[in-house]
Amino acid sequence: MGKTILITGGTGFLGSNMVKRLVGAGWRVVVLKRSFSDMRRLREVAGAIECHDIDRRELGEIVREAGPDVILHCATDYGRKQSDPLRIVEANLLLPLRLLCLAEASEKAPAFINTDTILDKRVSAYSLSKQQFKEWLQRRAEGHVCVNVALEHFYGPEDDPSKFVTFIIQQLLQEVEGIDLTKGEQRRDFVYIDDVVEAFMRILGAVPGMRAGYYEYEVGSETVLPIREFVELVKRVAGNTRTELRFGALPYRPNEVMDARAKTGALRALGWAPRTPLEEGLARTIAEERKRMKV
Repeated sequence: MGKTILITGGTGFLGSNMVKRLVGAGWRVVVLKRSFSDMRRLREVAGAIECHDIDRRELGEIVREAGPDVILHCATDYGRKQSDPLRIVEANLLLPLRLLCLAEASEKAPAFINTDTILDKRVSAYSLSKQQFKEWLQRRAEGHVCVNVALEHFYGPEDDPSKFVTFIIQQLLQEVEGIDLTKGEQRRDFVYIDDVVEAFMRILGAVPGMRAGYYEYEVGSETVLPIREFVELVKRVAGNTRTELRFGALPYRPNEVMDARAKTGALRALGWAPRTPLEEGLARTIAEERKRMKV
């Protein structure tokens, strides 16, 4: 297998970490982005990658020109900030479906790797759209390799402030008076970004030996704890003694998943294992966030 990868969402948190790792591993990396995308996370590798604006060029032309061996879909709209449902569907369903159809039509038949979530489809428009594309991926996996990678809650330095972990860290570093939370009984698996990237690299290493068909992997740390304990741990690691954690101030969202656990057996068969303990990952993330916020 060659080493050209076409990646969506390359300017985002997960995508940018993947791009940097892939460049370091000698891949030719082609990033699909929009003309207004923020490139700050890719500054250090900007000269080593190729970028194409999908709002200025025809998608099929970009794919044919790039000739990828693998298409990696990392672009995601989480539905935060009151996103239009059409935008969510465009990012999580229509864009990857277009790329999947282009992959099918290509003589090279590139492998397609999709980034998914473990969340139940009833939780949000985001999780519903992710499930819908997963079903399309399963349906169209006869002619080439299609891989679905479902992620637990991943976190790390420079993540988006709208994400739960970053939001909690920033609030605690600012020592706000209080944070309104649910009762925090939901059990979650928080996995550090470096472990997530390593999971993708293991999968990429296995792709050449895969026959055409559908494959599924789940990524998590295998350490599950209640949200309440997690937030209390973040507060302790951040050294915050002032902020009141108002557990029970918010209701659970409809169809809330109360116990989320990744099944990592398929990944472990590829030689992968989570390497970063939760407290260590949080300490790294908090240290970098403290520098960025200058607090």
